[in-house]
Amino acid sequence: MKFGTLYSYWSKDGQWGGDYCALCHKAKKAGLDVLEVGAGDLLNMSDTELSELRDTAKELGLEISANLGPPKDKDISSKDETVREAGVKFLCDIMHQMVKLDSKILIGALYNSWPYDFVDLDKKALWERAVEGMKKVGDEADKLGITIALEVLNRFETCLLTDCEEGVRFCRDVDRKSVKLLLDTFHMNIEEDNLPDAIRRAGDLLAHVHVGEGNRKLPGMGHLPWTEIGRALNEIGYDGMVVMEPFMKAGGKIGSDIKVWRDLSSGADEEKMDQMMAEAVSFLHRSFAC
Repeated sequence: MKFGTLYSYWSKDGQWGGDYCALCHKAKKAGLDVLEVGAGDLLNMSDTELSELRDTAKELGLEISANLGPPKDKDISSKDETVREAGVKFLCDIMHQMVKLDSKILIGALYNSWPYDFVDLDKKALWERAVEGMKKVGDEADKLGITIALEVLNRFETCLLTDCEEGVRFCRDVDRKSVKLLLDTFHMNIEEDNLPDAIRRAGDLLAHVHVGEGNRKLPGMGHLPWTEIGRALNEIGYDGMVVMEPFMKAGGKIGSDIKVWRDLSSGADEEKMDQMMAEAVSFLHRSFAC
């Protein structure tokens, strides 16, 4: 397994985006193998900037994964055909940028918009439209050699894929080699009866893993059964990325989108945040070595 983090752990003033080349160096220093970047940002980067990020990651021995919550006007489950078409094009355009970056996996709740507004709750129709759109995206991903990992979220963030069983069924309905699942321990802690059993249920459809405690702190700072989670991953032969997605600082757009209303870092400065990340990496290595 390769361990990483979402870049926003080191965000400035609670804003999405950042200097990804600089963050590669932070990730390497913490002992990470993967930096997960904002997929939408790739569309605003020049070929020169993409090459610089690709070369920086390669020199440091890092892999880049791309994380996305599509905006409402790019929702492939929308009732509006124009919006659905824009959503498919949006995802395909991102994947073409990923090729330039040598990034091989696009992840997130790509099947509708995020944060979802819950205005449309006709789940059957949403599902059918999302499957239709994801088939098209999957066809392009197959051509480009990119894996799509659809993130199963909790009931407060989507009405579509809210547990592993729904995720598996959705992937089977899409039926594309490139379209698989992402399980996230934060969301699983809300929705699954048993986290290790959900991992086993995903089996070879599991293409990406997000890890964090039930309150979105770093792994090892809460109550989740990390040894059992690691054992389940090993049982299914999972050898992909395990990416931390911690949100510990209130404020800014990130704090608002993620609903972080208090400081979970105990007032940590940048040096302390770096230290806690390095400790979490070591913790995961120990917990998953079973």
